[in-house]
Amino acid sequence: MSTPSTPTRGRPARLDRTRTVLTALDLLNESGLDALTMRRLAQAMNVQAGALYRYFAAKQDLLTAMAEHMVDGVADAAGPAGDGDWSERTACLARALRTALLAHRDGARVFAGTHATGPNTLRFADALVGVLREAGFGDGDAARALYSVANFTVGHTLEEQAALTPGDGGPTDAGALREAVVAGTYPHLAASLPVLTGTDFTAHFEFGLRLLLDGLRAIHR
Repeated sequence: MSTPSTPTRGRPARLDRTRTVLTALDLLNESGLDALTMRRLAQAMNVQAGALYRYFAAKQDLLTAMAEHMVDGVADAAGPAGDGDWSERTACLARALRTALLAHRDGARVFAGTHATGPNTLRFADALVGVLREAGFGDGDAARALYSVANFTVGHTLEEQAALTPGDGGPTDAGALREAVVAGTYPHLAASLPVLTGTDFTAHFEFGLRLLLDGLRAIHR
């Protein structure tokens, strides 16, 4: 009986969709979205650039697959059906989405630029709408609440990641804002500068999320 041949040392791993997405996420974390190109991805995988198009017809398709991978498991934050207050379960889903996007450099930019319809994204959406429908929200209100929660979370995280990216916002922009306010006649902004130029983005997020949930409670009465 013949023995299966051993792969040649140094031979690149076989190209597949999952490995391509994971390598793309590694490159994203390393250099950011602007530096992620199909050519650079192909080089990192030791394949010809054309080989990638077997799985992704365009870079946008790759980004959509990356976004889908980022939100794997986010839907689990809702917990079991009927378990706990609807507002806290909704908040848990929003927090889990923010955490998932923050786990990757430019994660919110990638996610915001796609319209993923994979199982991870749809499970998150279904979980959030389900929480609200179980609580008695109408189908229309539950659907619009999904958009509101997702858009707020992604938008907030976009700004958060931009502010924390070296060379793109952060202390430089905060310093410019501080100088402009102090140099002008903006007494209300001057009084609020510690918060406006602060980096406690979790506090900012929780404040906005609380306002959103309070609004949902108002229409739920």
